[in-house]
Amino acid sequence: MSNKLNTLSLSATALTLALTSALSLVTLPAHAADDMEKCFGVAMKGKNDCAAGAGTTCAGTSKVNDQANVFKLVPKGTCEKTASSTSPTGYGQLMAFKPKM
Repeated sequence: MSNKLNTLSLSATALTLALTSALSLVTLPAHAADDMEKCFGVAMKGKNDCAAGAGTTCAGTSKVNDQANVFKLVPKGTCEKTASSTSPTGYGQLMAFKPKM
């Protein structure tokens, strides 16, 4: 009986540690995101961080390179210096935009 209790106790401890680790990983991106900004029109096809408009759902769903309505997280202050083949200015934008023709 004692072995069963020890096994249950170890299992509960392992589960607690696993959950704690998982929760700490979930909060990590929030802290890292403080130094990041959303940059529209700079993500490579299928490499966007999330959705911004119709026809997108979330991460990894962009259909073309530099899609105007999806963003990639970039270090703050670098978005409008990052090249974009679809942006009217030729650089990433802080908001979704209509792609140049």
